[in-house]
Amino acid sequence: MATVQALRTLHETYAASNTCALKESATQPVFGDGNPAAEVVFVGEAPGKNEDLQGIPFVGAAGKFLDEMLESIGMKREDIYITNIVKYRPPNNRDPEPSEKEACAPWLEAELAAVGPKLIVFLGRHSMNHFFPTEKISAVHGKLMAKTIAGIPTKYFLPLYHPAAALYNGGMRDELMYDFQKIPLALKKIAETKS
Repeated sequence: MATVQALRTLHETYAASNTCALKESATQPVFGDGNPAAEVVFVGEAPGKNEDLQGIPFVGAAGKFLDEMLESIGMKREDIYITNIVKYRPPNNRDPEPSEKEACAPWLEAELAAVGPKLIVFLGRHSMNHFFPTEKISAVHGKLMAKTIAGIPTKYFLPLYHPAAALYNGGMRDELMYDFQKIPLALKKIAETKS
């Protein structure tokens, strides 16, 4: 099980050696944040403007909505770990390019291995497609998926829409709130499977 210091060292090591082209335009890398022993890891897409400035994932409007959803299932930021597939902000919040995702992939995988969660929750299609390249988020959101992936400590994944998408679409907000309620149920199911 990782400690806060072990994760910090991991992040600093990868930040120094990372070859992602976004490094040139970003203010700083945005390390994952939260409980190093979390049962649930949330994986987003890439840092936005606020994240780039503060160096913490999900601190803008999408982050506030995420906090609200966590509260709705009796969880807090301190209970979970949150990160992004790309560690640097893409210019003008554009989608990350495949080469940028690829450059950050070993970093993400090391981070997931260190935390060792029971469940990985994808926030949006970019993080989901990194692990499930052929799936459509509209078809699988809110469904617990199982797949063994080399180097990833869990085989359980739950894709959700990205909180930012829900900020612009009221219907999606309700759907995301509904899907979020499945997180405790997924953890319960995983625990029952292992016992």
